[in-house]
Amino acid sequence: MPEGIQMTWGSDIKRQNDSFGALGSVLLISFLLIYLIMVALYNSFIYPLVVLFSIPVAAIGAFLALNLSLSNLSLFALLGLIMLMGLVVKNAILIVDYTNQLKDEGKHFKEALIIAGKGRMRPILMTTISMVVGMLPIAMATGTAAEWKNGLAWVIIGGLLSSLILTVFLVPMVYYLVDKLKEKFNV
Repeated sequence: MPEGIQMTWGSDIKRQNDSFGALGSVLLISFLLIYLIMVALYNSFIYPLVVLFSIPVAAIGAFLALNLSLSNLSLFALLGLIMLMGLVVKNAILIVDYTNQLKDEGKHFKEALIIAGKGRMRPILMTTISMVVGMLPIAMATGTAAEWKNGLAWVIIGGLLSSLILTVFLVPMVYYLVDKLKEKFNV
């Protein structure tokens, strides 16, 4: 290129970069709002952090599903990631809330975690399977502009499946470690 001439991205690429930046901000704000709402509900700063451990597990599954389905990280996929945060946190809340109820009834946290894990596995399994099956038509669509929406569905499917498998084990383990530390330091 001759001197004095420079090349910049324009049109679709510029709009896409602007949109990704805005959705990235929305993703962070939604993460913060989820945490603050749970702090208000639990009257604790620690247990909402336990719940938020389920989000990275879901993100791993979401990006893996995008990669395996050869879909792009589009605006719809980012919207699916924001939606996935709420769905995945719901699964962890079911376990943590039931464990807290059992602890309030006088059970030791170890026993309460085992009962909560068994008791909440069925609702978590039912909601995850129904959501995955509901997203399959969108993920498999081949019509006009379907590739835009396929990413959203694959993000949700992959995130929910990895969350189902790993959150049921990860959240109780993190809860156990937090309560073990609280017991050790008599907090």
